[in-house]
Amino acid sequence: MKSAYELAMERLQKSSATVTLTAEEKAQLAEIDSSFNAKIAERKIFLTDEIRKAAAAGKFDDVESLEKQLAADVIRLQEDCQHKKEKLRATFGAG
Repeated sequence: MKSAYELAMERLQKSSATVTLTAEEKAQLAEIDSSFNAKIAERKIFLTDEIRKAAAAGKFDDVESLEKQLAADVIRLQEDCQHKKEKLRATFGAG
């Protein structure tokens, strides 16, 4: 007898098409990831340095502001990355 989980997974597999990516498509997605990971790392390095400088100068309001900016920038870049990958995936079966 199958569990409810197994039955749900079977229904899910029947209702959604499985997409198989080619090596080139995987490479394109990996390139997007790599590019955005570099942007995130660059932003983290820059703002972490600014946070350190503000803390050393005793500007704790600036530290808090920079930490919030860093968190927001990372989230925005991650969302941009996902959006760009979704746009690319939409082209994969079309051409």
